[in-house]
Amino acid sequence: MTDKELRRLSRRELLEMLLAQVEENETLQKQLEEANAELSRRRIALDKAGSIAEAALALSGVFEAAQTAAALYLENVKQTSSERGSGKRADNE
Repeated sequence: MTDKELRRLSRRELLEMLLAQVEENETLQKQLEEANAELSRRRIALDKAGSIAEAALALSGVFEAAQTAAALYLENVKQTSSERGSGKRADNE
């Protein structure tokens, strides 16, 4: 709207326009607050997802170490069993 058109408007019309602008501003402000809140929730979710992924990787390392330890233990048990078995045979012979 041009200046000339604005000057032709009555005080009531100008106030109605101002009121409409205030209402629109309030609506946009609420939408901005909601968008910021959603953004914050998503950032928290991403941070948690990153933490969960890091925890999973750390646990994966723990599980790998446990698997290696279990394999070594079984190998030692088998080796000890075979040594005892061959030792008994030597005593019997």
